[in-house]
Amino acid sequence: MVNAAGIMGIDVSKKELAYALGDACSKRVVWERKVPNTPAGVRRILEQSPPGTAWVVEPTGRYSISLVKQARQADQRVFLAPPRKAKMFLASLPQRAKTDRLDSRGLAMFGLARMTLDPLAPYPIKSGNVERLDQLLSARKGLSRALSKLKQQRSELPHAAEALKAAVADLGAHIKALDKQIAALTEEDPDFAVAKELMKVPGIGKVTAAAVAARLSCKRFSHPDQFVAYVGLDLVVCDSGQRKGRHRISKQGDAELRRLLFLCAQASTRASNSPFKAHYERELHKGLTTTGALCAVARKLAKVCWSLHRHQSRYDPARVYQPPTPRTRAEDGAEDQTPEAAGPADSS
Repeated sequence: MVNAAGIMGIDVSKKELAYALGDACSKRVVWERKVPNTPAGVRRILEQSPPGTAWVVEPTGRYSISLVKQARQADQRVFLAPPRKAKMFLASLPQRAKTDRLDSRGLAMFGLARMTLDPLAPYPIKSGNVERLDQLLSARKGLSRALSKLKQQRSELPHAAEALKAAVADLGAHIKALDKQIAALTEEDPDFAVAKELMKVPGIGKVTAAAVAARLSCKRFSHPDQFVAYVGLDLVVCDSGQRKGRHRISKQGDAELRRLLFLCAQASTRASNSPFKAHYERELHKGLTTTGALCAVARKLAKVCWSLHRHQSRYDPARVYQPPTPRTRAEDGAEDQTPEAAGPADSS
């Protein structure tokens, strides 16, 4: 439960900060204002925030990070509004437009609604090395996409093959340079030490190992299911009465990390002597599609990564998948002798 006298919903854009104050007692917006997105503008919001007020902010990259850092320095509580859930809440409000002012009102109402039922988490601030690693990984992702596109065009545009060949070589050199920076950063920072162990898992390469190590070091998940849910590989069940709906993954959270783990699952099932092959075949035998089985393998990979980080252990392929042992007839008979199977107890 979040104890707050009110909730300040702040919509962050590049140039402006639209903010609205919601009262905790009446559950209504009291007033709304705008200021420039500058340090002076943030100081003005701090001055106008009543004592005990909590801020609710959506993540908007560096624009919201600078706001949160300045607020934290002033001992102001700032909570994170999950983008998808906040968007669904705003869509449920009876308003026919979408503006920064209306979004700030909606964030204030969203924060008030979540105060008692499902409290929001504090807005996370990345460490310097995590932020640096994330930017390097993001740059590498962009270069890799551009490289793939140029390689495809080189085969389709023969008259421009020479020019594209030089561009492909140049991009490849830049990607190798980024890989060296990523490797150096993961080796020098003790918080990323698990990356070396993660690369021993079949299918996981240096890029995914670095990305997973960064998330596990800054998020501090207490249970593997929390990390699975953060990646968006957790199952969503839609059953009602006798109707059994389609089970699917939530696809919430870190989309890029989910994509990387799915690609690692594909690579792991093709790797020689991979213990994840048996897990993949078992899921197919259950009736899952190829994509569903690969998602199950990706979910297993996420749990293995969490375990290696949490327990600082070494990768052991024998512990990844253990086939069920065949049951004997005596064991099956013993299991049937439950109180329910044996009939009602003697009351005499």
